[in-house]
Amino acid sequence: MAMNAHGNAFNTYKSNSINFASKDQLLMMLVEGATKFSKIGRQAIIDKDVQKAHENLVKTQNIFFELMTTLDVSKGGEWAESLMKVYEFITRRLMDANIKKSEEIMNEIIPLIEDIRDTWSEAYKRSKGSK
Repeated sequence: MAMNAHGNAFNTYKSNSINFASKDQLLMMLVEGATKFSKIGRQAIIDKDVQKAHENLVKTQNIFFELMTTLDVSKGGEWAESLMKVYEFITRRLMDANIKKSEEIMNEIIPLIEDIRDTWSEAYKRSKGSK
């Protein structure tokens, strides 16, 4: 009995650990995911795997929608506004890439996505270093 209770507690902990991740960690997980899925999507376009391309581009898009909803423009001011424009640009280009199954568009936006990841990564390291 005790063993089961412990096992369940551990599973509960595991499933909740994502809820306890800090906002910074979640941001990092999101932008890492966006980088990964966009590259899988581009490769699927190259491989003519339409379904896989679609799924991964939609995943990438959803991550940017999530990033857009968590971006506090009222607090972030001009910096946040320009970031929002980049997010909007990327989601729009992801839609185009998905409709046209365009490797060219993916080659254009993946470096942008990587830049965002690197920027957040730097900010995350700094915020951890300052604590």
